[in-house]
Amino acid sequence: MRASYSDGYYVPLPDGHPFPMAKFPALRDILVRERLLRTSDLVAPRQADWSDLLRVHTRDYLSALAEGTLTQQEERRMGLPWSERLVYRSRLAVQGTINAAFMALQDGVAANLAGGTHHAMPDHGEGFCVLNDVGVAIRVLKSACWVQRTLIIDLDVHQGNGNAAFFANDASVYTFSMHGAKNYPFRKPESTLDVPLDDETDDDTYLETLASYVPAVLDAAKPDLVFYLGGIDVMKDDRYGRMALSRDGLHARDGLVLEHIRDRDLPVVLLLSGGYAETPRATADLHATMHREAARVFGNGRR
Repeated sequence: MRASYSDGYYVPLPDGHPFPMAKFPALRDILVRERLLRTSDLVAPRQADWSDLLRVHTRDYLSALAEGTLTQQEERRMGLPWSERLVYRSRLAVQGTINAAFMALQDGVAANLAGGTHHAMPDHGEGFCVLNDVGVAIRVLKSACWVQRTLIIDLDVHQGNGNAAFFANDASVYTFSMHGAKNYPFRKPESTLDVPLDDETDDDTYLETLASYVPAVLDAAKPDLVFYLGGIDVMKDDRYGRMALSRDGLHARDGLVLEHIRDRDLPVVLLLSGGYAETPRATADLHATMHREAARVFGNGRR
């Protein structure tokens, strides 16, 4: 499996900042050490073009990002302190998802070792999300006539409000979000299908609920490509998640989704989204679950 990755995915943050930026190089190291990826499988993206970002984001917002003129309120909402390196990093990650999507269409499965920044809105960033990588990737793919219909399966504990807002009036994009009912964001735009769950949902309830929806979602969406946002903040003891999945439950979740995708011979892009374990390395190890399951489900590849 090929995967997008750049050392530029890491940007230093102030001491005590809650976002685990070090999870990106840590995940790369884990996947290479476990031989889930070879270094030759890692494809370094360039920065996404501003013209591609304009497919989903407003010119005023992109200008403020480029020039460093976000207000303090806008920075607080974004959750990350502005810097030139942050903008560079965010553009790299968007292109990483675009590249992973093209690679998935060629190979059957591919990944970005970042991405899933599903809270970014057309005119602002929020929730540690600066730019909406999936939104941009879908618009780029459609403009190149590589896809007609796409499906976003978003299992981050936080609803994918940015994706829901972007594609609210686009019937060619099916947005499925299964998330904490009482968790952030507190105003949740309507996805194609939202499945809210109670706090402290355990493995059995979570997996039974997911299994009751995924096959029908895949059949209804009829996608040319699936984006899987496998956030690991559904785990018990996650800093922000308030769910109660075990490690076994996380493996079962990712395996269930990927097996249904494989059985329909659909190409899939694997994206991280959120996760806030005790340390960045522990967070990265949980993110690696998706890749371990992909290796099990797809074996030596799809195409």
